[in-house]
Amino acid sequence: MLCGIDEAGRGPVMGPLVVAAVMIEDDGVLKKIGVKDSKKLSPAAREKMYGEILGSADHRTVILSAEEIDSRRSRMTMNEIELQMFADAVTGSDVSKVYADCPDVNTASFSSALSKMIGGTKVIAEHKADDIYPAVSAASIIAKVTRDRIVQEISCEFGEDIGSGYPSDPVTIDFIAKWIKENGNAPPHTRRSWETVRKMMSSSKNSRITDW
Repeated sequence: MLCGIDEAGRGPVMGPLVVAAVMIEDDGVLKKIGVKDSKKLSPAAREKMYGEILGSADHRTVILSAEEIDSRRSRMTMNEIELQMFADAVTGSDVSKVYADCPDVNTASFSSALSKMIGGTKVIAEHKADDIYPAVSAASIIAKVTRDRIVQEISCEFGEDIGSGYPSDPVTIDFIAKWIKENGNAPPHTRRSWETVRKMMSSSKNSRITDW
């Protein structure tokens, strides 16, 4: 059995980091589904394939909240955090080979470290693996859909749209800025260890919201 691993949500300022692993005997069924890098699919296509993947393969997700990310970042790098999450996603599964979309610059080092953490199983970690290996493409879809659903739940919790959670999204940034202005602190589900948020908190003491 082979396994593909990928993540969604490394860079956002709001919402969780999600790592997904998809385990399957033959990735031919994933090719028939038409899986590809989740970023190249529409939300509707991802949702459709999500259901098809779950009906064809085993999967596991590991979810780390914004608060947990902040806590771990006090003692770990993001690469180390993701390495541990990748290991957690596959540990205990009966797989003979693992393909992973590598978050580290050094693919060989990441492959070796992950292999040691999961008992010596062969790991092939590559950049853009979600474009190369169907199992990783499937994992990227599971991770992306899972994260998007959680972000939607967070929006419902606040009673307004928080956007995608990414710093490039003006809806997200405007929401955080407004919350800081009204409450004097960053909203729940925000990665306060992120430089973007730290700057916004600092600016709030001396600037108007329109200056951000």
